[in-house]
Amino acid sequence: MKDQTVAVVAGRHPHAHYGVVNTPVYRASTIVFKTFAEFEAAADDPAEFRFAYGRLGTPTSASLEEAVAQLEGAAHCRLAPSGLAAITTALMAFLSAGDHLLLTAGAYQPTIRFCESILKKFGIETTLYDPLVGADIAALMRPNTRVVYVESPSSGLFEVQDIPALARVAHERGAIVMMDNTWASPLFFKPFEHGVDVSIQAATKYIVGHSDAMLGTITCREDLWHTLKRAHRELGMMAGPDDIYLAIRGIRTLAVRLAVHQENGLALARFIKTRPEVERVLHPALEDDPGYALWKRDFLGASGLFAFKFKPGVTKEALAAMLDGLKFFGMGYSWGGFESLAAPFRVSRYRPETPQNEDAWCIRIHAGLEDPQELIADLDAGFDRLRTAS
Repeated sequence: MKDQTVAVVAGRHPHAHYGVVNTPVYRASTIVFKTFAEFEAAADDPAEFRFAYGRLGTPTSASLEEAVAQLEGAAHCRLAPSGLAAITTALMAFLSAGDHLLLTAGAYQPTIRFCESILKKFGIETTLYDPLVGADIAALMRPNTRVVYVESPSSGLFEVQDIPALARVAHERGAIVMMDNTWASPLFFKPFEHGVDVSIQAATKYIVGHSDAMLGTITCREDLWHTLKRAHRELGMMAGPDDIYLAIRGIRTLAVRLAVHQENGLALARFIKTRPEVERVLHPALEDDPGYALWKRDFLGASGLFAFKFKPGVTKEALAAMLDGLKFFGMGYSWGGFESLAAPFRVSRYRPETPQNEDAWCIRIHAGLEDPQELIADLDAGFDRLRTAS
């Protein structure tokens, strides 16, 4: 099946629920058994028993897990109560005291903080590497390197990683590759076709798609399933049934929404390139972007998230004049919903080593589902306010 069809049909079993099209919300803690034999079987290995206790899964969670796994081309999926919870669960599943982790410096910042604080306390060392290192990551590998963590494009600055090259080196040295695949979603990047072993998404973003639920997903290869499943169970990482249901609702329209996010994002990026205040647009699907060749080779599309960098001299007051008057762009964290967002930041937020003279203001844009011409007009007026205030 094509992805658009998979997103609509995967995980749906209407006749298991009296013909109901959508899998109902199962709010469950206790699950009772018909026989003593069933009860004993569940007690011996609850994770192997289909539904034994609410925390271990229900038909609601199974529906979404099946759909996500099919879309990503994975053997299995587990859910977590947020994207960060999915990241931390996956890392703890495959790392132990004394291990070494190679983590892209372009990773989601809470990922970096978790590795440099919590994992460090448990004797796991993290080395940040340049997102553009490619196969040269071999020089950073150690005998105890167990995980190479990638995120492409990178958070904030949107560098594209050469994931197949990184995966080849990692596998040659006995490490697994873990990826944050939130930006592209399973529709625009197929992680397991490019050497990834464990894929993570903040389903809060595009899968939910409506800015009203928190959720994370973890998918993996068949041979890693037992390790992931056990860690997920022991950490108690179960998402709430209502959030799962909102993600099931969202995934059914993922393909049509992403098509509009992509179209609107490119329209905004191309407009922003024309503004004299802008030094560079950070969008890997633009032909002049440094990551374009890798994006074109490995990705099937681009989402609505990108950023742009101002030329030197933009003041905080001028930036406020631009942002405070926007009609259609909210200022807020997260992204992936139907609404457009504009989030200001400095380059040093994502690269602390940035020299002061290069630490320019940037704005991260999430292109929502509004009419693109109205979004462009809103930004155009904002740039005019910025110039006036400057």
